[in-house]
Amino acid sequence: MAHAQALANTPVAQLDVPRYLGQWHEIAHLPMFFQRQCKDTITATYSARPDGSITVHNACRTHDGSMDSADGQARRVEGSPGALQVRFAPAWLGWLPWVWADYWVIDLDPDYRWAVVGSPSRRYLWVLSRTPGMSRSQFEQLRDRAARRGYPVDKLVIAAPLE
Repeated sequence: MAHAQALANTPVAQLDVPRYLGQWHEIAHLPMFFQRQCKDTITATYSARPDGSITVHNACRTHDGSMDSADGQARRVEGSPGALQVRFAPAWLGWLPWVWADYWVIDLDPDYRWAVVGSPSRRYLWVLSRTPGMSRSQFEQLRDRAARRGYPVDKLVIAAPLE
């Protein structure tokens, strides 16, 4: 059996931010401390801010059935269209470089129906969709490409239905 060719872990070359804005449904993610309370119905909603940055509103249904949310801000990385930096720390801490985390769009549907977001460290990975579910075959293709970029996809937490 031939080995699949490795893919570079780099942001996409083009990202049309106005098309990227709006609501995304999380299909899967690598486990992380700040999402430990989320069970399902996980969404990320992006909206433009007057200063050119992006408001980030993350929400999820928790294990006790209540809804939880967090608000943050994203900014573009100069010279790298598919790379953003995100912070959920208070605005007055925004000047500190360590409060900003890399948010790379590493795979993107030409029609912006799905996106895969990762990080240079490969510690973060999200599979996002404009709809609350995704076909299993589509998910497996995205999972395979993330694996070829070096992400530990065997640890993915599935957060939405796969049809």
